[in-house]
Amino acid sequence: MSSASVRSSIRLPAPPPELAALSTQLCTTLVNTIERDGPMPFSRFMQAALYAPGLGYYVNGLHKFGEAGDFITAPEIGTLFAEALARSLAPLAEQIGPDWTLLELGPGSGALAAALHPALERPPARYLLLEPSAMLREVQRERLSKLPAELYRRIEWIDAPPEQHFDGAIVANEVIDALPVERFRITEDGLRQLAVDVHDGRFAWVEIDADARLAAAVDALQSRLPDRLPPGYESELCVDLPDWIKTVTAPLARGLALFIDYGYPAAEYYHPDRSAGTLVCHYRHRAHFDPFVWPGLTDLSAFVDFTAAAGAGQGAGLALAGFTTQAGFVLESGVGDRLAEIEDDRERIRLAGELKRLVLPGEMGEKFKLLALTRGIDAPPFFDGFDQSGRL
Repeated sequence: MSSASVRSSIRLPAPPPELAALSTQLCTTLVNTIERDGPMPFSRFMQAALYAPGLGYYVNGLHKFGEAGDFITAPEIGTLFAEALARSLAPLAEQIGPDWTLLELGPGSGALAAALHPALERPPARYLLLEPSAMLREVQRERLSKLPAELYRRIEWIDAPPEQHFDGAIVANEVIDALPVERFRITEDGLRQLAVDVHDGRFAWVEIDADARLAAAVDALQSRLPDRLPPGYESELCVDLPDWIKTVTAPLARGLALFIDYGYPAAEYYHPDRSAGTLVCHYRHRAHFDPFVWPGLTDLSAFVDFTAAAGAGQGAGLALAGFTTQAGFVLESGVGDRLAEIEDDRERIRLAGELKRLVLPGEMGEKFKLLALTRGIDAPPFFDGFDQSGRL
């Protein structure tokens, strides 16, 4: 069965033939698996769509970042976000000393590392980039090789969390949203899991009995919400989030873990009015809600439940140190103050536009949040004026 016969009828520009062929190959693999094994849990479909070797969105060798890609992250906008991070990490670097380590998860195009590394007054002894994709490593190397040699020599690429413990910081910018999720529906008869089947030559949603892990996770979720989720309610849940956070933070002996992403506290994420979930797809700077369109060429992501992320961190032995919006974080850092020091009008206007994209509610300011977890150190001061941990 071909890719063309399983795509949705949603109207989006068709990719070039060679990219359509890549999606066809991935679709054929998925269809064959479904025909052999039956309906596929959505987490498995999402895992394949994003990470199937040679075919998935993040590993198939196609450029994804910046104006020419499918989405733009805060570091792609300019340097102010990295400067805010650098200011926020300065007290940690001073407290731990010159041998501190910075681990960046999912560094993407390398834009954050390229701006953050030189902005740090006390650069880390080791800047670790956890990147399993060989293609993305090459993209990052090309970009970061332009750094001064003194900084570039500190960079190391790894494909799994280090086994050796370190003191320092972990930064994950827009990583959790790309973890595979399970979709579910509440019915009059109870919880149902939403899986992927093939009907009339197209991928389609189908209800199946919820597996034990999803059932336990949804039950635990509902016990924390003000009210039970009503029949007809649909959403998603990252069942693997606790294990993932435990794994990536395990090497941190002393320091800070900072997770930056779009998302909500649980009570807002699973509000009765948000009854279709948050799963979103990005294709050539177009957002839509059909995950079955051009698998392998489309980014699939779900908003982050920051209450669950904070709980997972605490379950892994870390302390909740702060939670705020990206606007609060950037403004608290003081990077906006330097606009008044810039004499060149064009540069000042450019940076003002960059700052607006980072902090305005209609841009990234309220949609994106920052969660800080610590181990063995005092809570960092950078959330003092804008901490919203009470929302979690």
